[in-house]
Amino acid sequence: MEERVFLLPGEYHVSRRPGEIATLLGSCVAVCLWNPLMKFSAMNHFLLPDGTPSNEDKGRYGQTATETIIWLMQKLDPNLKNLQAKIFGGGMVVGHLGSATSIGSRNIEVARSVLASYKIPIVAEDVAGTQGRRIYMDTSTGSVRVRKIEKTEETNELARKRAAIASRDTRVLIVDDSPLVRKILRKAVESSNGLEVCGEAEDAFEARDMILSLDPDVISLDIIMPKLDGLKFLKKLSQYFPKPVVICSTIAKDNSDIYKRAIEYGAVDVVDKDALALYQGMDVVMREYIPKIRKASGKVVRKKIFDK
Repeated sequence: MEERVFLLPGEYHVSRRPGEIATLLGSCVAVCLWNPLMKFSAMNHFLLPDGTPSNEDKGRYGQTATETIIWLMQKLDPNLKNLQAKIFGGGMVVGHLGSATSIGSRNIEVARSVLASYKIPIVAEDVAGTQGRRIYMDTSTGSVRVRKIEKTEETNELARKRAAIASRDTRVLIVDDSPLVRKILRKAVESSNGLEVCGEAEDAFEARDMILSLDPDVISLDIIMPKLDGLKFLKKLSQYFPKPVVICSTIAKDNSDIYKRAIEYGAVDVVDKDALALYQGMDVVMREYIPKIRKASGKVVRKKIFDK
């Protein structure tokens, strides 16, 4: 029976019998080793170029992950001259496959550097670019089949959005009827690298005008407000002018009906304002609120259709 192995990020595998090793790559890199004399093969899948790994996570880093499969192949055949290598991945992709950063190119360089230090020739590469890859290594021949993964419309939009935000600070609109709460949240946002407050609104009608004029990247939205409550406003936004929204409210407790309705109506995340200890310093606000604002800034939201 043929061996079939699918590698998750941080894993590696050495094979001495016919079969297939496969994995899915974005900015990660896979080094495939093949010994044509002994018919042995190996593959890794690493996420980051370097780090200080423990024994349990050495497969995460390019240096240790590649040295590990070389060492394992050397145990089967001490002569490194019998090895050849192929490198795959390292794309500049976004979404679940990776991130729009230089990690992919750094991963490629680490793979090349380690292989060069062991004088193992690289006989093939399919690296860089902007697409993900599925790769399939035939362990009986050392051949590797590559299937490119096309970007979806949402992935393309997310790439454009991240590229735009990368050139400037993320703009946050704070919507809350309490001037003191707005002041505290403003201080937290403006104390955070890469974030800025583009405006403040005390009700949904002010917020509507600011959204149209300022085009914020993220909206921090209270629920209990005069004129129109935050959930009704969120629902309208999701229908007609969707934006990434983080609900910040005293009535949005974890797993409450309000929490569930906020998510249903299109909120990216929900913060229990009481849990932020707003009047006791900034530590909790910075720890709990700011990461959710950052997370929301990287989301692409779509128009929603509601039955009622």
